[in-house]
Amino acid sequence: MRFKTLITTLSAALLLSGGIVGAQTVGPQGESATPSSTVTVSDDKVASLKAGNYKAALLWHDQSDFVNAVTAGATDEFTRLGIEVVATTSAGFDAAKQRSDIETALAKKPNIILSLPLDPVTSAAAFKEAKDNGVKLVFLSNLPKDYKHPSDYAAIVTDDLFQMGKQAADALAKAMGGKGTVGWIFHDAAYYVTNQRDNAFKTTIEKDYPDIKIVAEQGISDPARAEDIANAMLLKNPDIGGIYVTWAGPAEGVLSALRSNGNKTTKIVTLDLSEPIALDMVKGGNVAAIVADEAYELGRAMAAAGARALAGEETPPFVVAPALAVTADTVLEGWMKSLHRDAPASVMKAKQ
Repeated sequence: MRFKTLITTLSAALLLSGGIVGAQTVGPQGESATPSSTVTVSDDKVASLKAGNYKAALLWHDQSDFVNAVTAGATDEFTRLGIEVVATTSAGFDAAKQRSDIETALAKKPNIILSLPLDPVTSAAAFKEAKDNGVKLVFLSNLPKDYKHPSDYAAIVTDDLFQMGKQAADALAKAMGGKGTVGWIFHDAAYYVTNQRDNAFKTTIEKDYPDIKIVAEQGISDPARAEDIANAMLLKNPDIGGIYVTWAGPAEGVLSALRSNGNKTTKIVTLDLSEPIALDMVKGGNVAAIVADEAYELGRAMAAAGARALAGEETPPFVVAPALAVTADTVLEGWMKSLHRDAPASVMKAKQ
């Protein structure tokens, strides 16, 4: 899924300085979050945008279901506004490749660039030519170092990170009947997205569920260690009622550990859609819920922010798309809402 390759490739790249203030997601300089639903292009601007013969480039960090859904959302919005997508690239988590992609795309003279900057320092230099040429920049989740809003970029768009962690906590608590013991497997690296989500889960359990106690905490940086971590956690806490796992890749290892131990009662919640995790959930296994982002909506909002900038309308600096709790009952609808495509055939078959 979205973070599986990222962890082994990036270490501390994609780091932002933001955090959780109270019970909400905040931006890299502490900005308040603006719901993506409010970032729209008014009807009176559409005709002038269509007449402008504008062009856009989508310069992504990787290829994945998540990126495909973001691309679909952006492309559909650009099509509606008469903006031509002239380049779509994947840097494969290589900052040097991303810089090359930017240079190549600029030859096609785009008016808007959508991208996830792979490294704050490197990206600041890589996007400088585009910025200096008046290209409207919209960033996904990350921000080049020292870039200022609105002069240097139109907006950052990301997930509602606090809500993702909170909804995971609510779903696990519901599956456990509001009481019991929990293990917390968090991402042991300085990464803005996972850190906010993980801490929101912990904060919600501690604040809202007094009859649930977190009895085991373990960081993870290598998804391949998830099964060993879960086995150790189960050895010390054989009656543990639930386990939170930072994203779906390591959750697959935790699920394997539970199966190896013949454990059919401990519940799992995790973040980001995964076919093996969803299949276990649909079949009534250990997985209670998956919390996902609305990736298609991320792309739509990014495109809208770029188009608004061309039309002379400022967008707030930090925009978030909704979180979505997916259960066995809602998996088909949830997959479509998140990724704008049908669930995998195995999941659809299991639902029949």
